[in-house]
Amino acid sequence: MKNKFSFSMRSSAAFLAAVVCFAQAQPDAGSKAIPLSKVERKNKAPVSTEILRVKLPKAVETKLENGLTILVMEDHRLPTVNVRLVLQGAGALNDPADMPGLAALTAAMLKEGTTTRSSKQIAEEMERLGASIGASAPWGSNGANVSASGLSDNTGQWLNLAADMILNPAFPASELNKLKQRMKVQLQQQRSSPFFLIQERFNRAIYGDHPAAVTSPTLESLDKITPEMLAKFHREHYLPQSAILGIAGDIKAADLLEMLNGMPPWHPTDGKVSEPPAAHAVGARHIYVVDRPGSVQTDVSIGNIAIARTDPDYVPMVVMDRIVGGGASARLFMNLREEHGYTYGAYSQLIARRFAGPWIAQGSMRTDATEGAMTEFMNEINRIRDQKVPEKELEESKRSIVASFALSLEDPNQLLDYAMTLKIFGLPADYWDTYPAKIMNITAEQVQRVARKYIVPENLQIVAVGDATKIKPVLDKYGTVELYGTDGKKK
Repeated sequence: MKNKFSFSMRSSAAFLAAVVCFAQAQPDAGSKAIPLSKVERKNKAPVSTEILRVKLPKAVETKLENGLTILVMEDHRLPTVNVRLVLQGAGALNDPADMPGLAALTAAMLKEGTTTRSSKQIAEEMERLGASIGASAPWGSNGANVSASGLSDNTGQWLNLAADMILNPAFPASELNKLKQRMKVQLQQQRSSPFFLIQERFNRAIYGDHPAAVTSPTLESLDKITPEMLAKFHREHYLPQSAILGIAGDIKAADLLEMLNGMPPWHPTDGKVSEPPAAHAVGARHIYVVDRPGSVQTDVSIGNIAIARTDPDYVPMVVMDRIVGGGASARLFMNLREEHGYTYGAYSQLIARRFAGPWIAQGSMRTDATEGAMTEFMNEINRIRDQKVPEKELEESKRSIVASFALSLEDPNQLLDYAMTLKIFGLPADYWDTYPAKIMNITAEQVQRVARKYIVPENLQIVAVGDATKIKPVLDKYGTVELYGTDGKKK
């Protein structure tokens, strides 16, 4: 459906990762040792024996003359509206090689002033309207995201504010300097975070020279970035023809289009979104230890590049991941925490983007449990490859995935996420309608096949953060260890 409107707006967009990523549980430094769970696990997923059959409500889709795609998911149960804008080609993957952080600063500066509003006026207006507006350009993503939400009775007002922020950012030098100083402090603070250290080293290990390897700006790049650079990046990458605007909540599609018609025009250009380069699995095992002297715990990530979101093996990989580490009833958690008590939690996750992303097994454990935990990590990796999943375990895992999917259908924002995922990845229109059946049709043979194909023990990248004097001897058993400091430099 195409119409005459020319739209200029900065709405919201939290890029929907098409995969569910399970956050790694971190121990409470002040807590006492937690005894092993006494909960009796029935291994019963709350789903009937019938395959879930659904037909998701379809978003009302419109494409404006300037190329902007709009998706509207109406839901009038609550007087609220949520907006998401995905600006493909404006994410951190588009940073110049010597300028990491340019995309992130461009997004962050949108709220720091426009040609007609100061940062203070923007903040005061958001508070007055009861609205929330934010923007980000995530590391490893090709897109920048803008998100906005507020009440339905003043949607037009806060949409106008969001539009001004997106279309007319001023990038004032005074605000940029303040933001740089805050980011420099954050750069120093993150060096004390094991989560950041392991993410930094693991991304470097699996991606190498790929732009997705970068997880942070540098002091040097922050010093280089000027308001003129931000304005140029904004002009070249914030394009309507490469954007998707999604709106869910108490609003009608016709009313939205009328609101947009009254806003300043967002003019298209001849700019095109460049696809990120392909990513490939590393062909040999490498082991990295980031030394944190005196650390009482070890953080471990084990994995390699696997598949892209559109790969035919995506669905069997989802099932395989759920079995190995996709929750508190999966193998890694039950083994490392429940049986051995090595950790507060051990999980796995599959990250699938437009280019191939990794499958990762990860966990945090006491330093003195590092050796035992590593043994069990490798045992579970070998088991999913060498042995077919028992039928009962396979069925329960599949039904758990379908149960989570069924519950998500109650949320209009999640339905909008699904609709945006279809557009972003070019998936078939009935993809989500048939998703439960696709999951339930996965066999033990398919699970074993993808495990053998994408989880190759001799090619795994192993990263550990902890006290090197205690954990390096453990990791030496798996191959030659490269040692790094918390400054990110090789020792």
